[in-house]
Amino acid sequence: MAEPDNIVLEHLRHIRSAVDGTRDDVRELKQRIGGLEREMAHVHVKLAEMSERIDRVSDRLERVERPLDLIEA
Repeated sequence: MAEPDNIVLEHLRHIRSAVDGTRDDVRELKQRIGGLEREMAHVHVKLAEMSERIDRVSDRLERVERPLDLIEA
């Protein structure tokens, strides 16, 4: 079995390899988090649109109920 010429260099190579792997993992996580943030923003927009539509339906319903005296005081 061949001994490494310099054990420190061997350890540094191993550390570099581990750091490279970690860097790739962090890059992937950043991309995935960015996707989640975009998706959450889309959900917020859709919720705001739905809330606006519900408000309009509520207003229309009130306009129908008022002339028919269906609104409770």
